Amino acid sequence: MKEHLRTAIEAALAAGKEIMKVYLEEDFQVEMKSDASPLTVADKRANDLINFYLQPTDIPMISEENEELSYEVRKQWKDCWIVDPLDGTKEFINRNGEFTVNIALVSEGIPQLGVIFAPALDLLYFTLVVEKKAYKISIPSGVVDIDHILMSSKEIRPVRSPELIKVVGSRSHMNEETQRFIDELKKTKQEVQVVSKGSSLKFCLLAEGEAHYYPRFGPTMEWDTAAGQAICEAVGYSCKFSHTGKSINYNRENLRNDNFVVSYER
Repeated sequence: MKEHLRTAIEAALAAGKEIMKVYLEEDFQVEMKSDASPLTVADKRANDLINFYLQPTDIPMISEENEELSYEVRKQWKDCWIVDPLDGTKEFINRNGEFTVNIALVSEGIPQLGVIFAPALDLLYFTLVVEKKAYKISIPSGVVDIDHILMSSKEIRPVRSPELIKVVGSRSHMNEETQRFIDELKKTKQEVQVVSKGSSLKFCLLAEGEAHYYPRFGPTMEWDTAAGQAICEAVGYSCKFSHTGKSINYNRENLRNDNFVVSYER
C-alpha cells in the first residue's frame, strides 16, 4: 500500500504540473459536457498523465474523464482507483487557485489511501487510512522527490472542542438545506461561522482543524469525495450519507453521491 501511495503522489504532482501549464496561459478553451459541467484541456491532459502513472499497478480506475464502464464489469473489482484529474474546474476557470487533483484507492468500496494536490497553492495532502494519520506539505514548484515529501510532511489533526464552530461550504453550491443545517447548529448556543472553499479542499480544512463540519446537500460524484474521505476518516471524521447514516462507499452502480455530512467522531 505504501508503494501505491508513492505512485499516487507522483501521479498527482505530474498532473498538477500539467494543469499549471494551462492555468498560466492567458486564454484556454472551455467545453461544456453533457451534464453542463465545464471541461478544459487541463482536465484531459491531467487525466492522461494519471492514467500513465496508475496503469502499471494493474488496478482498474474510475475517473471523471475516463469512459465509464458498466456496473456488470465494475462489480467484479475488489480494488480500484478513483480519480478526479481536476476537481473544481469552475475555480480553475475563475482563477482563484482552489482546484485540486484527487486520487484515492478503495478496497471493497472503502477508501484506503487518499492524495489531494492543490497545484496553484503548492499544497499536498495525503494519507494511508490504516495508519490513522494524515499529512500536509507545501511543495515548491517542480519538486518531485517523493522521499523528501514523505519525510518532511507534517501531520495534521482536527480540533476536537472548538469554541467557534466553522461549517465549510462550497463557493458554488449553497442552498436551503445547508442553511437549515447551520441553523440547527446555532441552536447549541455556540457561535457558527461559514467558511467558503472550493473543490476537495473542504475536506482538507476539516482534517487540519480549520473547519469542523462539511454538509453537502447537492450533487457530487464518487471522484469528488473519495480522496477527501480517506484523509478525513484517517483523523477521526465520519463521512456519512445523511438519509441512511452509513459511510459513503465506492464503486457503486450509481456513481452519483447522495447528500452527506462530514463530522468529527473519534
